[in-house]
Amino acid sequence: MSDDRLVLAAADGVLTLALNRPDKRNAIDTAMIEALHAALDRAELDAAVRVVVVRGAGKDFCAGADLAELLDSADRTADENRAQAQRLGDVFVRIRSLPKPVLAVVQGRALAGGCGLATACDLVLAHEDAQFGYPEVRRGFVPAMVMAMLRRATGEKAAFDLVATGRILSAAEACQLGLVSRVLTATTFETDVAEVAGMLAAQSATALALIKRQLYELDGRSFADGIRLGAEVNAVARATPDFRAAIAAFLNR
Repeated sequence: MSDDRLVLAAADGVLTLALNRPDKRNAIDTAMIEALHAALDRAELDAAVRVVVVRGAGKDFCAGADLAELLDSADRTADENRAQAQRLGDVFVRIRSLPKPVLAVVQGRALAGGCGLATACDLVLAHEDAQFGYPEVRRGFVPAMVMAMLRRATGEKAAFDLVATGRILSAAEACQLGLVSRVLTATTFETDVAEVAGMLAAQSATALALIKRQLYELDGRSFADGIRLGAEVNAVARATPDFRAAIAAFLNR
């Protein structure tokens, strides 16, 4: 299925969402934001979808917000701009709350809000030639919402460096800072992406949902509170059909 801004393809439990504005380096506009919301809703409701992959059409992942829309926003009221920004922010929140793994597959450039979209995903698989960065400050703008994720991923000092200088990182540098999960070589890139997505699709959907929920709920908790949360999740996991079936299969080998 496809529309003007997003091309969807499903196979073997993996739903791929391809940002589809290659002539604009897949810049995010209002229509794309709404298409992402609809696609994530579909992913949650469709039991056949076990993994979501987000990638860009053409050479780049995403260059960030559509500059024409951003310029027009200067004439809108603060309330209107807040609501529009929140709608994009809700995509990031939706990705984190979706009880299924979401992978960003990054080729070319992932900049500004596009880098934020990748950072919101659970895993970031980067082509060895990919680039990442938050250059908003160079345009007199602030990468405001993405800092909530960036600070968690990289820590305060690295996050400030990235947003205050706007410097662009190679895939290897982004991986060292914690923005990228794996850097994949060009020769086996697509094969490696398919392998990771397939591996996740083959795992227990219940276990992955519990892992994801606990991981993000640990934010802001003390060590002791985190252990208590872990004990609660542990107890829930022991009662799931997937766990019982896996243990029974192991014991009956």
